[in-house]
Amino acid sequence: MGDVTVIADTGTEPQAGAAAGTSRTAGRRRRSELAAFLRSRRARVSPADVGMPPGPRRRTPGLRREEVAQLSGVGVTWYTWLEQGRPINASAQVLDAVARTLRLDEAEREHLYHLAEVPRPPSPERIAETVEPEVHRILGAMDPMPAVVYNGRYDVLAANSGYRHLFPVLDLVGQPERNVLWQQFVTMPPCCCPILNREAELSLMVATLRGTYGRHVGERPWEQFISRMCEASEEFAQLWRSGDVAPPGARIKLVQHASVGQLRLSSTSLQISGAAETRIVAYVPHDDETEELLARLRTIEDPMIGCPEHAQPLSRIHERLLRASRRKAEELSPRDVRPCASRPGMPDAG
Repeated sequence: MGDVTVIADTGTEPQAGAAAGTSRTAGRRRRSELAAFLRSRRARVSPADVGMPPGPRRRTPGLRREEVAQLSGVGVTWYTWLEQGRPINASAQVLDAVARTLRLDEAEREHLYHLAEVPRPPSPERIAETVEPEVHRILGAMDPMPAVVYNGRYDVLAANSGYRHLFPVLDLVGQPERNVLWQQFVTMPPCCCPILNREAELSLMVATLRGTYGRHVGERPWEQFISRMCEASEEFAQLWRSGDVAPPGARIKLVQHASVGQLRLSSTSLQISGAAETRIVAYVPHDDETEELLARLRTIEDPMIGCPEHAQPLSRIHERLLRASRRKAEELSPRDVRPCASRPGMPDAG
């Protein structure tokens, strides 16, 4: 780890001289910023912080360069050149060792990797299961605009009143989990799905899920979730095998609500700072008619759920779930699920 690799700077201008010159200037500035950052982090760590004796009189605060190198398991020359802003290569392993010695927090580690131009290996992160009170207040302030908080696996962490009026199935009890993918692929028959462009929308959701999954490959909670989804829904399994990837983003959603009819909504995804892979998704009326329908929805105390042919009041489905819960009825196997089949949480076919 202590070997030094020097990147030669010949100063020769290539054909694209202006672009190359800009790149070299940016590189020098980045190395200069890296050097200043390392010096400032080193100055704040005392020998006592890392279990070392104070030693003789010190000219500068914090650790010496050779002490950082020793504690990090790297060569003194290598670390000195790194802190001097010289053009040398650094590996993720070495940067992690230096980060531990300098006691960098998560944001500082990320900054170190960016300055060193080294891709940082993804670290397992506990997926968000709750949201802070401030986020709940933001959702409340957005009402009556429908808004919901999803984590990277599409678990519903919080929702405001507008969202619950738009998708009343969220308030049903006894569902396997409050997860949009589970609801759409497993719990809900295709004919009763409120999304009119269901095939395109679900395909895009699975592609978005795969984009997030790429940062968690091999992590047990993620692998268990994907496995469970594939076992419960052949449709999901086929989409997953396609390998498509997409980022979250704004798009138009066509929603069929059994109580008021068709709504056209623009969805916008907003990342929540400090909560990894957690976002607020807000739904804005795409036209005046949809705005009127949303206003009407807020006046309906017992909304209908299901497709136009099999819709039932929320209260009736809720009562059925409570009865099923009391009887401790076993959950049906996914292979027994049929479109519009009678089962807890969904309307009867007829």
